[in-house]
Amino acid sequence: MHAIQHGALYQNTIETLETAGSLVNLNPNVLEMLKYPRRALMVSIPVRMDNDRVQVFDGFRVQHNQTLGPFKGGIRFHPHVDLSEVAALSALMTFKNSLLNLPLGGAKGGVRVDPTTLSKTELEALTRRFTSELSPFIGPDKDIPAPDVGTDSQTMAWMLDTFSMESGFSQTGVVTGKPIEIGGSRGRDSATGLGVVYIMEKALQTQKKDISDATIAIQGFGKVGMHAAIEAYALGAKIVAVSDVKGGIFSENGINIAELVNHVKENRFVDGFQNTETITNDELLELKCDVLSPCALDGVITKDNCSKIQAPIIVEGANGPTTMAADAYLRDKNYIVVPDILANGGGVVVSYFEWVQDIVWLFWSETEVRRKLQEIMYRSFDTVWEFAKEHDKDMRTSAMAVSLQRLETAMKLRGQAW
Repeated sequence: MHAIQHGALYQNTIETLETAGSLVNLNPNVLEMLKYPRRALMVSIPVRMDNDRVQVFDGFRVQHNQTLGPFKGGIRFHPHVDLSEVAALSALMTFKNSLLNLPLGGAKGGVRVDPTTLSKTELEALTRRFTSELSPFIGPDKDIPAPDVGTDSQTMAWMLDTFSMESGFSQTGVVTGKPIEIGGSRGRDSATGLGVVYIMEKALQTQKKDISDATIAIQGFGKVGMHAAIEAYALGAKIVAVSDVKGGIFSENGINIAELVNHVKENRFVDGFQNTETITNDELLELKCDVLSPCALDGVITKDNCSKIQAPIIVEGANGPTTMAADAYLRDKNYIVVPDILANGGGVVVSYFEWVQDIVWLFWSETEVRRKLQEIMYRSFDTVWEFAKEHDKDMRTSAMAVSLQRLETAMKLRGQAW
């Protein structure tokens, strides 16, 4: 396990675990067990490339904890994937699922590859061989993968098909994030962004404000940011700025998100949209508005720019957008920072819904999915907010503490700790 412990993300995860653990007097046996994953799998994936040469890729699946239910977590295809990163992300999935009160454990997987350099045939061969290597360890009642960075619903469809071929019958519950036609859930595409907006609503309410009267800046206009903008705009919020990798746009009077979506379909990027000023991604973070939601990259709010941030509420749609130094500064200034572990939980909640629907072969309407998602996000926010107020702590530490208390209770009840 020493290879796991060297990475910066893993070290940060352990540090957060220890800080929150000391706050709630976490059982030392529970703390010690949560520092290590239950199982870490490394596999070699030989792929016959289009030029007939065989290339071998490294694949990983780390299963951190299954006290609350089957392992659950994404699969990423990225050139920088390594065992330590995957292990840290698997632990964060354990804490996220516990915080959201889902009956699921935490896992994560990945392949060290740049998927943009592979043909569709090569990607399919890679995915199928990787699934085959994982198949003794995954399944609807064991471990349920999902899409992550560099993977999508097509990747999940190939994984489902490979696993089903080896099982001898269709096992739609083995993965989530699938196309609707083969057992996917309605509302999955917009789930993370919609969850971010439900959390924005709750955070604004604590300041006696309604989202329909709020100004919002969203960094990122991809899978999360675009849907967050669409949903907030539909509720009457004024979206004053959005951005993507190329830069951002700003309008004091608010941006027409419905028209911007069409603009992006035609032009790929947000720049050049009518009646807006061009701004940089850095400038977007420093705008005066009610809510700032970083929904793109990690590490964008740092010790260098945190003093310039004017939004009193920050809702983290991305994973890890705020560094620890910036977090401490914002906490001292009494900003409300809703952490990623809570704010972007909508994706895994609807993944859970998809898994449930697959198991019982009964599918819900999009209205039902949205209503059930709202209920879970609202309830999770309330629990963390009440803990923060009671213990005079920030939302990030409180979210982790709530998560750890649930895990501790379950581990003690199961006799895993004493």
